[in-house]
Amino acid sequence: MKAILIFLSLLSVVGCNNKAVYDNIQYNKRTDCLKVPASEYEQCMEGVDRSYEEYERQRKAVIDG
Repeated sequence: MKAILIFLSLLSVVGCNNKAVYDNIQYNKRTDCLKVPASEYEQCMEGVDRSYEEYERQRKAVIDG
């Protein structure tokens, strides 16, 4: 039982880390979009506001085929 609890705890930490990495990447993309000309800003921002949950759904759909 203790091993299962440890495993589930580690699994939840990995999930949190993936979301943190995703959020950091999205933040960096937003920052980069501030550096492009105004005419390219909207195109640059496309997809930047996609939530981690939406990203995961799309990723799993691609993997599952």
